Amino acid sequence: MAISERYTLGHHESVLRTHSWRTVDNSAAYLAPYLVPGTRVLDVGSGPGTITLDIAERITPGSVIGMDASADVCIAASTLARDSGVMNVDFVVGDAYALDYPDDSFDIVHAHQVLQHVGNPVAVLREMRRVVKPGGIVAARDVIYGAASWYPLLPGLDTWMRVYQELARSNAGEPNAGRSLKAWAMEAGFTDIESSASIWCFSTDADRDWWGSAWAERAVGSSFAEQSIETGAATQAELQEISSAWAEWVADDRGWYGMPHGEILARK
Repeated sequence: MAISERYTLGHHESVLRTHSWRTVDNSAAYLAPYLVPGTRVLDVGSGPGTITLDIAERITPGSVIGMDASADVCIAASTLARDSGVMNVDFVVGDAYALDYPDDSFDIVHAHQVLQHVGNPVAVLREMRRVVKPGGIVAARDVIYGAASWYPLLPGLDTWMRVYQELARSNAGEPNAGRSLKAWAMEAGFTDIESSASIWCFSTDADRDWWGSAWAERAVGSSFAEQSIETGAATQAELQEISSAWAEWVADDRGWYGMPHGEILARK
C-alpha cells in the first residue's frame, strides 16, 4: 500500500531507551487478564520487545511473535530474548498492512503505540482482525498527545507540543490516536468493542530524569530533530528551546507530567 508515512520518532538511542521501559503492567494492563497460559499472540510493532517478552512469560507454554518494520530493532529484541532466557518468542520483520499469516491464526493481536504512526490505521486494524481467531481479541493502546499536561508551564514545552503535532501529521500520523481507537475499530468491522483509558504519570526525580532527559536528547539529536528541520516544523533555535525546557523540567522538583492513553479490546 503506497502511503506517504514516516516514523516520527526514529530509532535513536534516546527513543529506544524510553521504549525499553514498557511492560505489560505499565503499558498493557487492560490486556493482562487475557494473557493466559497457552495463548498464541502476535505483537504488531513490537519495537525493543520488552512488552513482547513480558507477554511471552505470562502465556507460557503459549507463544508470541513480535513483528516490527525495522530489521535492526528485531535483531536487538531477539538478542534480549536470548539473554533473558525467554524461549517462546520470535521476532520477525513485517508489514502491518500485509500480515504474513493466514486468517484466524492468533488468539490475541496486540499493538502498542502503533496506530498513531500509520497513515491508514483502519486498514491495519482490518489486517489485525483478519488474522485473529473468531472470538479472539485485537488490543490497541495509543497516546492522546494533545491531552497531555505538565507543570511547570514552560513555554518551550508548548513549542514542543506544537512541533510534535505538526510533524506527526506531516508524516501521515495522528498524534492523538488514542481518542479515535473505538471509531477506527468500528470502521474496521468490529462490533464488540470495549474501550478504556489509562495514564502515564512522571513526577519522581527518577521518572523526570528518565522521560525528560530522553526528550532533551531527542529534540536535538534524533530523527525528530532532523525531520522537524526538513519539514519546516521547527527551526534549530526552537529545537534547542525544546531541549532546554525539558532539561529545566527535569531539574525542577515540582515537575509533573501526565500522558493519557486510549485503549480498546475488540473481539472478532
